[in-house]
Amino acid sequence: MKSNVGGIDKIARIVVGAVLILLALTGTIGVWGWIGVVPLATGLFNFCPAWKLLGINTRKPNK
Repeated sequence: MKSNVGGIDKIARIVVGAVLILLALTGTIGVWGWIGVVPLATGLFNFCPAWKLLGINTRKPNK
């Protein structure tokens, strides 16, 4: 599993995922908020299977 998520993409995924989960816990948006687990996990693990299938890589190359 090569890392393909980096920078702003990673931060955005973690923030969006955490906000969705928080809204689900408070009952604001219902059970659909638990979908926030997906962006949170992809942000924390630095890997997105969809990006892999589409050939997208937002991580800076190592020098």
